[in-house]
Amino acid sequence: MLDIEFTKPVPPSAGALVLLVAEGAKPAGVWQTVDETTGGAISRAFEAAEFKGGKGKTCTILAPGAGLSRVVAVGLGKEGDISTRSLEEAGGHAAAALTRDAAAAIDAAALTAVQATSVAFGAVLRAYRFDRYRTKEKAEDKPKLTRLTVLTAEPDQARAAWAEQRDVANGVYLTRDLVSEPPNVLHPAELAERCRSLAGLGVDVQVLAPEQLQKLGFGALLGVAQGSVNEPRVVVMRWDGAGGKEKPVAFVGKGVTFDSGGISIKPAAGMEDMKWDMAGAGTVIGLMAALAGRKANVDAVGVVGLVENMPSGAAQRPGDVVRSLSGQTIEVLNTDAEGRLVLADILTYCQQTFDPRAVIDLATLTGAIIIALGHDRAGLFSNNDELAQRLEAAGQATGEKLWRMPLDESYDKQLKSDIADMKNIGGRPAGSITAAQFIQRFVDKRPWAHLDIAGVAWGTKDSPLAAKGATSFGVRLLDRLVAEHYES
Repeated sequence: MLDIEFTKPVPPSAGALVLLVAEGAKPAGVWQTVDETTGGAISRAFEAAEFKGGKGKTCTILAPGAGLSRVVAVGLGKEGDISTRSLEEAGGHAAAALTRDAAAAIDAAALTAVQATSVAFGAVLRAYRFDRYRTKEKAEDKPKLTRLTVLTAEPDQARAAWAEQRDVANGVYLTRDLVSEPPNVLHPAELAERCRSLAGLGVDVQVLAPEQLQKLGFGALLGVAQGSVNEPRVVVMRWDGAGGKEKPVAFVGKGVTFDSGGISIKPAAGMEDMKWDMAGAGTVIGLMAALAGRKANVDAVGVVGLVENMPSGAAQRPGDVVRSLSGQTIEVLNTDAEGRLVLADILTYCQQTFDPRAVIDLATLTGAIIIALGHDRAGLFSNNDELAQRLEAAGQATGEKLWRMPLDESYDKQLKSDIADMKNIGGRPAGSITAAQFIQRFVDKRPWAHLDIAGVAWGTKDSPLAAKGATSFGVRLLDRLVAEHYES
């Protein structure tokens, strides 16, 4: 992670400098000083590039003088429209432009201390890179930026505010690391071991092994796992930040570490992407790390079901009937609709064990949600209007946007089985909705929301806060939800 420092706004004498420029802003402070020192090079470059501070626009000036390697101007847009989210994205644009410099400074003197930390937060998120398995990368291809100095009039206040932001960034990094790992490394047992590292933050971590799951009656989850040599795990993570005296808020994640589709095998093209079918669990793990890291004043529990879905002589067959932990029976007509089977059991376990005041589950559940919403929003399904509205607001504020989809009994007829309580698929029409209707059958009357993140867990192109790859969608959204509505 980038090393972040906060200092008084003194122009740097070396390295790179980032100027944050609002539309119509005039040179002042560090910007004015550097422009004068370089004989007006900054002003001339802005004029030549027709740079006026438009939101997300950048202008790079190489070797302008005064010992600087480059000056990068990042547009903030209209001053009245500047928000936490836009400042984070400005930091992300800056980091993307600074990969060739080992050290850089960002002039945030015109911002408050908290606003300055938002810029730093965005830069840290965009600077993430998963390079654990690169052994022959050329030096010129490796990003060099390791230290970022944020120039602010209130460095002490910024340092205090940054401590909490840094902990959330650590949670984001953990999620991205997990989702990026190859499936031959991150099988269920290994992912469970990675969860144990949260104990160092004060999280109570319990791992349920296959024999325990069998004894407890996790029939739906075990059915998914039975075709793989990599045995399943269920991990329970508790953070009692409010003293363990309240009903916790619960987060439940699908963790299919690789999804071949099982006997209902997927097409070969693109199957390698199914290493990130555990992104729901990855988000829950990163969120628990963020809450514990910043010492959130909340009692929270995270439950993740970890399985590998593989075809073999022992694999679950289309036509099998399994008995879930809830006692309800499921006719499995498609073994590639496995995530809902995993969620069925871990949702039941979570509710029976912890009696949470609200439950939110996350899963890369359906391709249908990508057809409906593309890659810009996750699908939101909920039985509670207040919870849904809170989630939508948190998503809008963080840029991890949601779109509420319907739940209605009229869809239940698509799940009717001839021989069991239900079947695990409802056909092509309304595929993401019938999947959510299925999951809802394992939720009691408490507030519940289901986030289908299949279209947003992995980015196929760069964005302001994440390079191509794992996005960690949901960590910041849910951390904000907790901070605004569940902390005492």
